[in-house]
Amino acid sequence: MERGVEWDFEPTLDRIAALLDLLGSPQRAYPVIHIAGTNGKTSTARLTEALLKERNLRVGRFTSPHLVSVRERITVDGEPLSEERFAEVYEEIMPFVDLADSQGRRRIQFFELLTAMAFAAFADTPVDVAVIEAGMGGSWDATNVADGTVSVVTPISLDHTDRLGPDIPSIAGEKAGIIKPGATAVFAQQELAAAEVLMRRAADVGAVVAREGLEFGVLGREVAIGGQLLTLRGLKGVYDEVYLPLYGAHQASNAVCALAAVEALTGGDDPLDVDLVRQAFAQASSPGRMEVVRRTPTVVIDAAHNPGGMQATLEGLHEAFDFAKVIGVVAVMRDKDVAALLDLLEPIVDEIIVTRNSSPRSMPPEELAALAGPLFGEDRVHVVDRLDDAIDRGIGIADAAGEFSGTGVLITGSVVTAGDARQLLKADGSR
Repeated sequence: MERGVEWDFEPTLDRIAALLDLLGSPQRAYPVIHIAGTNGKTSTARLTEALLKERNLRVGRFTSPHLVSVRERITVDGEPLSEERFAEVYEEIMPFVDLADSQGRRRIQFFELLTAMAFAAFADTPVDVAVIEAGMGGSWDATNVADGTVSVVTPISLDHTDRLGPDIPSIAGEKAGIIKPGATAVFAQQELAAAEVLMRRAADVGAVVAREGLEFGVLGREVAIGGQLLTLRGLKGVYDEVYLPLYGAHQASNAVCALAAVEALTGGDDPLDVDLVRQAFAQASSPGRMEVVRRTPTVVIDAAHNPGGMQATLEGLHEAFDFAKVIGVVAVMRDKDVAALLDLLEPIVDEIIVTRNSSPRSMPPEELAALAGPLFGEDRVHVVDRLDDAIDRGIGIADAAGEFSGTGVLITGSVVTAGDARQLLKADGSR
């Protein structure tokens, strides 16, 4: 690609900072809630946005990667920029991009360009608040040119170890870079090794700390039809009978982190209106995250692509669906911890269909099968070269088991896999 790929970045903010200076520092035109972490960032961003919108605020949201269209990454009031507006923003900033290119040793990169487009679009709208998800890491991520009034760190686990470091403390150190002086830092529950690094950073910069399980948390959780019923303790009050149409304990955690972030942003001591919280979360969605895209048989797609995310997905699958048998359709990136993902899937998935997604980084199905075979046994592994055919194969196996067999299909392994599957299945169960 002319401007590189977003998973290959140089640890510097110099280029994006120079570009935004030329644009008049649009990232300073509104308060920012900045979100980093390994898993749950996009869901937390969407839940945060839902709460802010319900308070009648105009909200810009920048997330990555996208499922189907790159326009999904830049939304205003929950809607992606239109094709016309996306092109307009691009054309408006390109003279400044060209100028920045002429002044630097390396051209503005793909993710930097998208980040600048988001900040510029939000300033031009203008939005009342921006919810910004870090792309990778934190310290050197292009989004970190913004100073978050609130910094949220979702659960940290091993991922992108070639870029962020080989262990949890190293990765946590990168993520902690979004915590700025005087900010409020909202931490999801973390492994001790990550928590220590985050707390040290907060102390160093004088940030106010709010930790899940201490200053706020999930007090109660019951499985409900289509999701779960929650009792949440925020920073300023308790919110009961909150219906969340998302599955799994991890989504309850994402919701309470979003709640704490919005409470921190609003200031004062008064809690949010409980009906506002109920209304916001009842309308929440997180496409590609434990998303049911078809019934009879039930087909669930999930973007889990690292061991931490896959563990949360499988726990949520067991809790919410109680399938008697699960058919897995799996396509993963070759640079991920594929062996660990397969190891987690093996006790849950009865038959696995290994395939590829649309990314050039997708592991070839034959290589994936070679890793899966010794774990699952050759009779449980099916190799299908194309994802559409793999999905048809999985649904076919579930159909053959019978409507009342309790057989479900899980499509997972990558954000790209989830996005491709949503497009193939039209995200509403129709083909």
